[in-house]
Amino acid sequence: MIRTKRDGGRIPDAEIDWVIDAYTRGAVADEQMAALAMAILLNGMERAELSRWTAAMIASGERLDLSAVSRPTTDKHSTGGVGDKITLPLAPLVASLGAAVPQLSGRGLGHTGGTLDKLESIRGWRAQLSNADFVEQLNTVGAVICAAGDGLAPADRKLYALRDVTGTVEAIPLIASSIMSKKIAEGSAALVLDVKVGSGAFMKNLADARRLAETMVELGTAAGTNTVALLTDMDTPLGRTAGNALEVAESVEVLSGGGPADVVELTVALASEMLAGVGITDVDPAAALADGRAMDVWRRMIAAQGGDPDAPLPRAAERHVLTAPASGTLTRLDAYGVGVAAWRLGAGRARKEDPVSAGAGVVMLAKPGDQVTAGQPLLELHTDEPSRFDRAIEALAGSFDIDQAGTFTHLPLVLDRVTG
Repeated sequence: MIRTKRDGGRIPDAEIDWVIDAYTRGAVADEQMAALAMAILLNGMERAELSRWTAAMIASGERLDLSAVSRPTTDKHSTGGVGDKITLPLAPLVASLGAAVPQLSGRGLGHTGGTLDKLESIRGWRAQLSNADFVEQLNTVGAVICAAGDGLAPADRKLYALRDVTGTVEAIPLIASSIMSKKIAEGSAALVLDVKVGSGAFMKNLADARRLAETMVELGTAAGTNTVALLTDMDTPLGRTAGNALEVAESVEVLSGGGPADVVELTVALASEMLAGVGITDVDPAAALADGRAMDVWRRMIAAQGGDPDAPLPRAAERHVLTAPASGTLTRLDAYGVGVAAWRLGAGRARKEDPVSAGAGVVMLAKPGDQVTAGQPLLELHTDEPSRFDRAIEALAGSFDIDQAGTFTHLPLVLDRVTG
């Protein structure tokens, strides 16, 4: 198999089924699977070949049965970014309009944040649910955000860890199969993919992001899941916060009818796609944010998983303010720099087993397009350990531009839409 893919050939279906099962069981050595993953990175996979690979990964574990859910099921997946708290207001918003949202989420790694880390900053909230509790909450509340169980696509968990240490994370077929094996196994009728593009995203350019989006949409469609993708900008962080409790607070602002315009815009755009995917088109997501319906679902969702929606959120012990070095228009605020700074302040982790600080992160007191004056507070850094400030400040060096001529053009947040 390694030789076949090394030489640009197609792996036969039966061999794909065998290798995914054997690797999951420990019968194929890591060094052999690493060689196969590198061959896939270098030579790609044909459409039918990748579809079979993804199906084998799904078959390595259980597939959730959502037939007992009384509402149509629809889900969203983001490829990860900085300040990307969209899932938090989005799931209750879509549930408030008649759909059920079975959202299996993950934790942050490196400069990108994780939805579960954010929610765990809420006192008492728990990420682990049994399958029975998962279905029950979908029926009673309409939305669940929780961790995937160990039985869901175990082949992906093992292969992802291997890719992370063998330089093969970037292989588009392996990214697509990793995401889609879990999402298809989750069992939703419809899926919307938010594929980030830019400095703070995994895909740095539009061509690669479009190729990934098209591959994932094809996989979802072939598996019978109504799948669509939006390509969205991640050169600039979303909203005005990057960090766990900071992003929860901002999400509650959005659910209260306020919050940053970009977070509201993307939440509404994704909600419209998720609802359309299950035939709910005669609703207004923006109105549901404004009138409190989505907030009601948020409170019930948090409480159903043991959380206290009224509890004060953790706050970092120390703060440091970075000021504008000149007057003019802020024309650039680099998502990657902000993400690395938040990570170094304690909001993220370098290894999966590392702890995170609930209160750490970055508050963006100005965003591109804003007028600033020299000495004005620009970024506020939050951490529990003052020794972390210096390295966070290093990450932000060169991460923003101020144009004294005052010229700035807002680029669209949604760059493209990909359908099957």
